[in-house]
Amino acid sequence: MLVSFVSSFRPVSQRIIFPHCRHLSTTLALRTESVKHVVPPKKRVILSGIQPTGIPHLGNYLGALINWVQLQNDAGPEDELLFSIVGWHAMTLPQKPKELMESRMDMLAVLLAIGIDPKKSIVFHQNDVLQHTELAWVLNCITPIGKLRRMTTWKSRLAASKNLTEDAEMDETGLNVGLFTYPVLMSADILLYRATHVPVGDDQTQHLELCRDLADQFNRTYKAKHRLFPLPIALNTPSKRILSLRDPTSKMSKSSPDPTSRILFTDSPSEITSKIRVAVTDSIAGITYDPVHRPGTANLLTILAACTGEDVHQVTKRFEGKNHGALKSEVTEAVQEMLRGPREEYERLKEQKDYLLKVAKEGAERAGEKAEVTMREVRQRVGLA
Repeated sequence: MLVSFVSSFRPVSQRIIFPHCRHLSTTLALRTESVKHVVPPKKRVILSGIQPTGIPHLGNYLGALINWVQLQNDAGPEDELLFSIVGWHAMTLPQKPKELMESRMDMLAVLLAIGIDPKKSIVFHQNDVLQHTELAWVLNCITPIGKLRRMTTWKSRLAASKNLTEDAEMDETGLNVGLFTYPVLMSADILLYRATHVPVGDDQTQHLELCRDLADQFNRTYKAKHRLFPLPIALNTPSKRILSLRDPTSKMSKSSPDPTSRILFTDSPSEITSKIRVAVTDSIAGITYDPVHRPGTANLLTILAACTGEDVHQVTKRFEGKNHGALKSEVTEAVQEMLRGPREEYERLKEQKDYLLKVAKEGAERAGEKAEVTMREVRQRVGLA
């Protein structure tokens, strides 16, 4: 699950994944005789996170990770990007310690393999920066319980863990305090670095609203000459919602008991072929894009369009007079080609344990320095320093 965490923005590629708006810093030209002075663009601090709960699937890749790379590559020299592997968030549901440890390193290898550059972005493990939990506690102490009760996170996460649909009725059986206060920790993740922009999907909008509320409440409760926390803006970008290959009424998920329902980042070409071959479609002749009445077919068209960077309606026109066999064949080829390079790089990086540890250590040090600057002021304002 991604924790991914405006006026108008600097253009980003059409393959960016979330509904978006852009933030262009205002440029003011002042003329004094023949000299032109330009106000420099405003710095953006962009933060997002991903849980280390297994190898990402195609939905994660097309839904968020490609977007991270585009944000990094399109960032201006004044921008700062932080990408966090959020182990504490993973613990809100039961985890096996050995598997969690391995998953943390695997996720770091995945991020590097897809093109996240530790020289351009700060890449780190959340749990290596203890100030995350320190700020979370401070924010817990100013968060009304009513706001948390209105959050839908714990319901959707419990439903996913039990392989239930998102709209299934859920009681509080299995709800722990960590999961209940999960949105507060997410707010701490964002505010600790005074992030100005946060990439979010539709399911995270509610969390960012809470984050903005808490930032404003802290600033008003603990006043000083300047406000400490900016109110972060949603960095929305066009989203590709990838559905289960076996049940196209629900999202592709790692928790589904059917492994053929998802394509993993590490799947071999033959595994990709076999999974797409058995993908659920329908018995209607021809290929049309109709997400409501033909969700399986529409899902394959969405995947193909995301892989090629085309508009889904343009892709659909290519299949006039063709059948599902032709569509599945082209989707298979496109997915294999898209994942081939990153998968090979992942396999190479996974064996370089020392390098991964070095990247994690350096990322944590850079993130920790920024986090401590914020927490020193937080402690002073609340009376703990």
